[in-house]
Amino acid sequence: MNKKIIISTVLLLFFKFSYGQITSHSNRNDDKNHFDSAKLSYNFEKNVFVNNEVITLKKDKVERDVPWFVERFKIAAGFYEALNNTNISLGNSSGSIGTGVDFESDLGFSKYSPTFLAGIDWRSTSRSKFTLNYYNLHRNANYRLQKSINFGDNTYEIDAKVNSYFNTSIFRFSYGYALISKPDYELGLSIGTHIVGAKAGISLADSNISIKTSDDFGFTAPLPDFGIWGGYAFSNRFAFNGEFNYFALKINDIKGTILGFDGAFTYKVLENLDLSSGLTGFNFKVDAIKDHLNGDFKWGNNGIFFKVSYSFGKNKWH
Repeated sequence: MNKKIIISTVLLLFFKFSYGQITSHSNRNDDKNHFDSAKLSYNFEKNVFVNNEVITLKKDKVERDVPWFVERFKIAAGFYEALNNTNISLGNSSGSIGTGVDFESDLGFSKYSPTFLAGIDWRSTSRSKFTLNYYNLHRNANYRLQKSINFGDNTYEIDAKVNSYFNTSIFRFSYGYALISKPDYELGLSIGTHIVGAKAGISLADSNISIKTSDDFGFTAPLPDFGIWGGYAFSNRFAFNGEFNYFALKINDIKGTILGFDGAFTYKVLENLDLSSGLTGFNFKVDAIKDHLNGDFKWGNNGIFFKVSYSFGKNKWH
């Protein structure tokens, strides 16, 4: 009897222990599965959150709304009708003071001079742009003097027939950053430099003069500038863009002051083709000493331009 009781007790304890182990193991598996599920759910939610954030960032980067005229690359070429105002005095280094010569009034230059202009824009981002522009003006005249002129080392007397010229080449490179960039407009600051190459001269044109009399003067001056620029889109095809820049600086024997502006209305004819027309101007004053000559140049050209622009290149903001 005692043996049966002992055996029954042992069997009961065995089954109870085994059931406890199975239950505990099952509970641990359930807990582990629940933990893994929660972890998976957490990771899934985290991944979704991260993905959403990445998508949001990409969407913000790819689909940021900017004015339609903001393109990756843009090349432009056109026609410029410049109204000139040219005043030059040229004395020698011995101390003589040259006569102030108005090239339009005193030497018979035409005030208007047509020329070709070209430029290229590159947007490294939707806010940052690099610009390079170029144009030149070559002008000359034959004229019988109405007054005596001291120019360089020579004096050109009244009623003398003279040939004169004034040639300029202007490059402008600038970097601009849009402090404000919205779907319809942008506004920013720029820093750049005008590289102005100028040559001017006068020579006697009378055929009975055996000795050549002439004076020439030239310089190349880098003239930095700071400016403000911006644009506004009135519609999906019509916009206005403008810029104003100014600076004054002295480098060695060259002292210069510049003032420039540009404003144009632009119409999108085709997807990558724009037409622009407006007003532009560049005015500078340069005092220079070179090759034993002292020169004072005051020159301004302001006028109407018309240009065609072609844009290309992939961007991430349209």
